[in-house]
Amino acid sequence: MTLDQQIDAAVKPLNDVVNAVVFYPLPLPGGAEVPFIVAWLVLAGLFATFYTGFVGLRHFAHGWDLSFNPKHQVADATKKGEISNFQALAGALAGTIGLGNIAGVAVALSVGGPGATFWMILMGFLGMNTKFMEATLGVKYREQQADGQLAGGPSFFLQNGLRELGMPKLGKFLAACFAVFMIVACLGGGNMFQVNQTFEQFLQITGGAESFWADKGWLFGAINALLAGVIIIGGLKKVAGVSSWLVPLMAIVYIAASLVVIMVHIDKLPWAVQQIVSHAFSFEAGLGGFLGAIIQGVRRAVFSNESGIGTCAIIHGVARSTHPAQQGMVAMLGAFLDTVVVCTMTALVIIITGSLETAEAGKMSGMALTNQAFTSVMPWFSYVLFVVVFMFAFSTIIGYGYYAEVALRYLFGANRAIHLTFCVVYCLTCIVGASANLANIIDFSDGLFFLLAIPNVIGLVLLRKVVRAEYERYKVTIQ
Repeated sequence: MTLDQQIDAAVKPLNDVVNAVVFYPLPLPGGAEVPFIVAWLVLAGLFATFYTGFVGLRHFAHGWDLSFNPKHQVADATKKGEISNFQALAGALAGTIGLGNIAGVAVALSVGGPGATFWMILMGFLGMNTKFMEATLGVKYREQQADGQLAGGPSFFLQNGLRELGMPKLGKFLAACFAVFMIVACLGGGNMFQVNQTFEQFLQITGGAESFWADKGWLFGAINALLAGVIIIGGLKKVAGVSSWLVPLMAIVYIAASLVVIMVHIDKLPWAVQQIVSHAFSFEAGLGGFLGAIIQGVRRAVFSNESGIGTCAIIHGVARSTHPAQQGMVAMLGAFLDTVVVCTMTALVIIITGSLETAEAGKMSGMALTNQAFTSVMPWFSYVLFVVVFMFAFSTIIGYGYYAEVALRYLFGANRAIHLTFCVVYCLTCIVGASANLANIIDFSDGLFFLLAIPNVIGLVLLRKVVRAEYERYKVTIQ
């Protein structure tokens, strides 16, 4: 048994336990089942939407202005924080816009049909309200640490917020769970999985098993590790600085390519939209098929934009803001841009090219199906797709590197030695991810990632009145 197989076997029991909890199947009518974590995040989205009075829709224009108007990006004495609104949004999107927007959407469509797109979009809008609550609390309860840097996010609002409510022990327990889950999740799903999938796409365009790189995953991983290390060691401002140009660039390239495909098939656009809407409410395959479309769309949305997971509160929590709810208005755009824009683009490309209806569609991996849709119009697009995949994955790697750093700051404070040690370990896992097959480790870290939603959503519900009070105070300033 090789070393990676031994590691995989050792982690398997833990992986089985975590995933049994996270993805515990809840029965629905018609024989369908919904994973526990999907139901949990849907309920969180519905709660946030109705409790905040549809803040995502009511203040969408204001959030857009805060995020993209240059006058709101300038530092001044009234704004306490380390990065601008745009940098915070770009940094949050660096973590959410990833391989799930390309491959995950394809999987949702191949299993749930075109109708999954409708429910995916709907959950994107619900997720805006969840992110508003998360980011508002992230700013409200952030801390300035011994080295002068700010730190925010669920660990801090769980500890400090629940202490205010007279539940200090519960707050500390949930905060510590969140921090530990975050560190492990970042090493696996936020790092190893990203570089592993990028390397697979790289092999496809360089000759597959015959490629010079076929047995050199370690070298590909080392290159990623070097690039990521230079940025992560630089701290938040370095991560935010790179994200502020990398995220717009990768989004523009991908959206532009998607629009080219859509324009080539523009005559089929009304048909594609009709397919999305009609299949979203179709009972052709019975109640189970109808619920299946809903589950797949919802699952892709909540897994992609991370609303309810709490990650956005980590980076928005240190942004320059005059008021906690102001940053909530910025954060809610993350769910819109990630799901309603980028994921929908992928779905439209797959549907409009007819790729979903080919005989091979059900046998393809998500990445292969998306690749087929694009190359049907642009045969050379496999190379562009690799560049997009690399940018999406790399932005996720550096984004999650920062998230893990904040989790460490919660557990150990501003300890430079621990910070540097973790950076080295985090970068080394890039090499492991590209050169070893650690399926159980990646699954285990994914399971912990979704477990983050449990303490985070508990915090959102318990601290709901704090969010409401901050929202009401901020509304007065923008009316």
